[in-house]
Amino acid sequence: MLSFFKIVFLVACICWLPCQAQQVIVTKNPLQLADQYFAAGEYYTAAYLYEQVLNPSANTKKDDVFPVYSKRGKTGYILPKKISREAILYKQAESYRLAHYWLQADSTYKKCPDYIDALYWMAICERSLGLYEEAAANLRQYLDATNTNKQHVDAAEQEWATLEYIKKQLARPDTVLVHIKKLTVPDSYEKGTFAVTPLQGNQYLISKTKTDSPIVKGYNPNNSHLFKAVLENDSLTQVTQLKLSDAGPLINQGAANSNANGNCIYFTQWQKGNGRMVSNIYVTKQVNGSWSAPQLVSRINTSGYSSKQPVCTPDGKYLYFSSDRPGGTGGFDIWYAPLKEDGSVGEPENVGRTINTEGDEQAPFYHANSKTLVFATNGRPGMGGFDLFSAQGNTITWSTPVNMGYPVNSSRDDIYFYAPEKNALLGDALIGSDRGSGCCLETYRINKLPKHNRMTGVVLDNKTHKPIGDANVVLTTPDGKTTQTTTDINGNYIFDSVDNSFNNQQLVVTKQNYRDTAAIVTITKTDNTNLLTDRHFNTDIFIEKKFVLKPENVVTVYFDFDMYDLKKEAVRKLDSVYNVLLEIPGATLQISGYTDGKGSDAYNAKLSDRRARACAEYFIQKGIAASRITFESFGACCPLEMELINGLDNPDGRSKNRRALINITKE
Repeated sequence: MLSFFKIVFLVACICWLPCQAQQVIVTKNPLQLADQYFAAGEYYTAAYLYEQVLNPSANTKKDDVFPVYSKRGKTGYILPKKISREAILYKQAESYRLAHYWLQADSTYKKCPDYIDALYWMAICERSLGLYEEAAANLRQYLDATNTNKQHVDAAEQEWATLEYIKKQLARPDTVLVHIKKLTVPDSYEKGTFAVTPLQGNQYLISKTKTDSPIVKGYNPNNSHLFKAVLENDSLTQVTQLKLSDAGPLINQGAANSNANGNCIYFTQWQKGNGRMVSNIYVTKQVNGSWSAPQLVSRINTSGYSSKQPVCTPDGKYLYFSSDRPGGTGGFDIWYAPLKEDGSVGEPENVGRTINTEGDEQAPFYHANSKTLVFATNGRPGMGGFDLFSAQGNTITWSTPVNMGYPVNSSRDDIYFYAPEKNALLGDALIGSDRGSGCCLETYRINKLPKHNRMTGVVLDNKTHKPIGDANVVLTTPDGKTTQTTTDINGNYIFDSVDNSFNNQQLVVTKQNYRDTAAIVTITKTDNTNLLTDRHFNTDIFIEKKFVLKPENVVTVYFDFDMYDLKKEAVRKLDSVYNVLLEIPGATLQISGYTDGKGSDAYNAKLSDRRARACAEYFIQKGIAASRITFESFGACCPLEMELINGLDNPDGRSKNRRALINITKE
């Protein structure tokens, strides 16, 4: 596909041709002129001239001259004998295709059955027109053909992969989240509107074609210029040219961006020289309310190479741009350079092979809020032409670029991207694309609703680590809003439509026979592979089982003063409990230890713990799994008998308080 300045230049030829057709008469025949303009890259003019060659009488009147400097004889132009009509049709089809007139190119290729490669180019045109089934049919016919003159077999295989990719993109479920609409701009259909970036307030810089005056003979009067416009809803209004000095009729200006302070505008200026387009980056500064004469930005421009499409980072530290300067990885690469307060820049650096390919990378944009670089490339698999890709990182380290997908991308060229810092990347973005029926790149507004957010987690027993089903889980946000759910048999809970910031959100888990447990939401990972829903995983929540005594299932054993050894009577009782555990494999034990009131609280806590542990260890030594036993110590808590009667010590009461209770749960 064509680079941005070639697209603009070629489109400008559309308006240029009729203006120049009546001005100059030359002696070259139409075919020579057509070939000359084709070689010069002025494809639409070439297509028009080829039409004069093919149908001279149908396109000229008695006293007319051929458009673009060609006069005819009285009997019309006669094709040279060695050049077939189909050969000229094929050249015309190539001209239309290279000028991005897909419909005309497709219909003309169809008239060239002797050219096997016409099938391939028909598929390219039909893909660009959204005729995917027709494109696939022609591509398959081309690949299956045994004709040895095929020149584009490898490219056809890649195009087949492109059609398969398009098919998958069109089936994406998240397209329902995206709303896309072309901005309403005066003359956009005929002159295009691209590279929309903010200037000040609701004023934006835009690039579009304008017919320069006075017209200079022999030069294309339609050139790209910078304009200011006001963005209101889905329209660009109050479009006025930004008055910058230029150097002559061949100068084009566009693809601009202002710095963070809005007092410098960096822009691309390009012109044709030695048969090719050469672009450089200039800067103009605001002085006393006016813009200064543009100055070539040093360091980032290299003689004999092109640099273009500058964009400043929101923090004012870097200038990103595209260039085919030496040191890159392919055609045009993305570069960056330190940006200084006075508007000058430091030495540029290539962003690296993670971003750049052997193809062309163009029109960089950095969204600081999401730490995302957006750029256009034709060097990666996509929907055709240039696609927009995004990669997270900063200056040196980048994630693997990801195709931004349909409908952000189309089967045509999608170049230029802008999104406000305060929004999500695709919350309210502007893109440049030639997907419409207009002459060239136009600007589209994209609004993508946020993906659905789901938080999930699991509730587990803190001792056994087994899942806890039917637990009640309540989510509370910082503003006090609560949502509740219950866990399934696997202990899983799900909250839908959550705020994915998760700042200071709290969960409270309640379950019968378990202690109420509160926990701060802590997301451990996020699965964003689903195109409609991001799934956020909360850290596991462990809850502790309460100690519940049931009188009908309680066995009591007693201990001597200040002792935790098991007495014979205690062992007999524990053996009876052991037999129950053998008979009922699902039975569990809850053991609690107590002391009498003598001694300090700290000492009694340790002693009661030792009594409970003595009982637990007895069962474990007899082969009962530790997972079936829980125990807790209570010290001198909860005496069963009075230890003082009328102020006198009651030894018998104290002896009954020195105990351990074994609760048998038969669930």
